[in-house]
Amino acid sequence: MELLVGKIGRAHGLRGEVAVQVRTDQPEDRFAAGMVFDTDSGPLRIDSLRWTSGRLLVHFEGVTDRTGAERLRGTSLVADVSDDERPEDPEEFFDHQLVGLHAQTVGGEDVGEVAEVLHLPMQDVLAVRTPEGREILVPFVAAIVPEVDLDGGRVLLDPPPGLLRPEEEEPSADTGTPGDAGAGDTDRSTGAGPSTGAGPSTQGGSA
Repeated sequence: MELLVGKIGRAHGLRGEVAVQVRTDQPEDRFAAGMVFDTDSGPLRIDSLRWTSGRLLVHFEGVTDRTGAERLRGTSLVADVSDDERPEDPEEFFDHQLVGLHAQTVGGEDVGEVAEVLHLPMQDVLAVRTPEGREILVPFVAAIVPEVDLDGGRVLLDPPPGLLRPEEEEPSADTGTPGDAGAGDTDRSTGAGPSTGAGPSTQGGSA
């Protein structure tokens, strides 16, 4: 199975080093001398690497100068991992493990299927496709997604009012004038807040 683990950024210095934007929570497992990544332009093997000021700098075999390094900018680095590999943290999941899972509420209502995992600035979000073709964006936090059953092929949802059906959203507490409508509303799509270590989270589409 192939997983995106990084993306090459700017050239660093004159000897072919590049900065790599890490897309994995396990960089020590994914980046080491001798490792080979698949790319659109062919395999790239790490010759050496180092961390500086929180940035990963990598020198790939065959890249000897800044010009060669600049040509690699924007290249996605894909690693080949075992199909049954899972993150060390039981509350973390690879994107491919979540896509395709059946979504069901705690009350037993069938919602649809996870079509995509979105990595937004505030939190990860599950894009659930209903049988009618609608897309429902579900914040991937423990309060709303209390259970992920990979073996059973499902995610269990405990949605707040209005998440599955916007027309059922609770009335606003705002009692101001019509011109003030929305001042007391809560954004149900992000109201659960960002995911923390206490709740489920994904790994940025990567391993």
